[in-house]
Amino acid sequence: MSEGATGPSSEMISAISDLWRLRSPGPDNILAHPAFERLREACCDGYPNAGKRGPAFALSNALRALGLPCGLRKETAHLSLPMEDAAKGLDAAIRATSAKRIHLVPLDLADDLPSIAFGPAKLGRLTADELRLLVDETTLKRLYPRQDFDAERFSEFHWLVVEETVALNQDPEARAVPVLFMDLSGDLGQIEPHKGRFPGAVEAALFFLLLAPWEKWSTMPEVDWRGFRVPWIYTIDSDIFVHRNIPPSPDTLSWEPHIYDDGYGGAVEEERPVALRLEDETATELLVWDQSRWAIIEQAKQSVLFETPISHFVVRAFLAEGVDEFLAHITTIEAALGLRADYQKNFRLSPDRHKKLRATDKMRGRVAGLLDSRKYADQYGHLFNVRSAFLHGRAMAAISTEERVMARSLARMVVEALILATQRDPISSREDFLDGLLDVGVLLISPATQ
Repeated sequence: MSEGATGPSSEMISAISDLWRLRSPGPDNILAHPAFERLREACCDGYPNAGKRGPAFALSNALRALGLPCGLRKETAHLSLPMEDAAKGLDAAIRATSAKRIHLVPLDLADDLPSIAFGPAKLGRLTADELRLLVDETTLKRLYPRQDFDAERFSEFHWLVVEETVALNQDPEARAVPVLFMDLSGDLGQIEPHKGRFPGAVEAALFFLLLAPWEKWSTMPEVDWRGFRVPWIYTIDSDIFVHRNIPPSPDTLSWEPHIYDDGYGGAVEEERPVALRLEDETATELLVWDQSRWAIIEQAKQSVLFETPISHFVVRAFLAEGVDEFLAHITTIEAALGLRADYQKNFRLSPDRHKKLRATDKMRGRVAGLLDSRKYADQYGHLFNVRSAFLHGRAMAAISTEERVMARSLARMVVEALILATQRDPISSREDFLDGLLDVGVLLISPATQ
């Protein structure tokens, strides 16, 4: 194939044509079939993106996604693409330099929320048909004919939908089976300290949403201050070489029995989603979490004030349970306002205007200076003592609902205040900014520290 040629080559079309003629159930090992080997050679010879040896497992994934007839059951045989369309689809997939990923994020336990859009994300309800379209139900049925995607039940929940475009920097085989291309000479047990549980685009969207005052909107903070939970995400990748997983069942989300009068003297029992009830003003106030607010926060994240893992711990606190949630809230504040110099004298700026202050009192001062109130410094001091009692094994009572919500609220307010600070004036030095906060805060907390 010449470099200027476009579309599938005659060799590719010929090989796919032979594969499309195979009868069900097909060969025991499709990778060893002569037509498959010819198709692999056509991919290797004609496409620089296919890798030196050409795709194997990746090509098998792609053919199944395109509807290889011998791989379909009788009831799904009609889902096979025409041979010509399959050849064009494979050709386009090998040539692609980027792929679109759609992350479907169920908002379990969410109350009735308004529809909003920000950055690459949308939040709201989805109809059954919209869900079927997003998950590409036709491809799902080709791959998993015995599995049903229950779009009707899923449509009873709110969803966060996050889209991203990713560069395809590896050849198809490496994308299909990355474990075979791992560098085994490295430290396989190493920990990437800031790696999230979910893809970066999803965690960025969650960080944005978590800056909303959910703990104020909650009507039952003793049950949960959160407005929703995220038990899992499901990703749809436009790259047909990548293995596609089965979507989770709606049964993984929270349901409760609901009984109502049918109007004829009888009772009807059904299931409905469980909801964490929120204050009425939530529906109005959440609307300001829009594209303009997203732009402000994204710009703030480029500031030196956010060079520490603030967003990491905000999301960790949301995803964590029990004391780990509480500790993540406190760590959020420390990531936002703490300095290495607080514990290591050789990193302190000269002159050190507050060298007599302990590290904890410096943090209290910065909290007070940032939020313009000693009240919040005292809250931080109390929460820090609770945190220290746990970490150092001292006797302690259970962490109360009030303390749990206080930790969440204070962490959120600190992050929000830092975002506002980035809008007021250019900030060239994080150390200078935090020292300035301490100058102000010391005056507010001085009766407690001197």
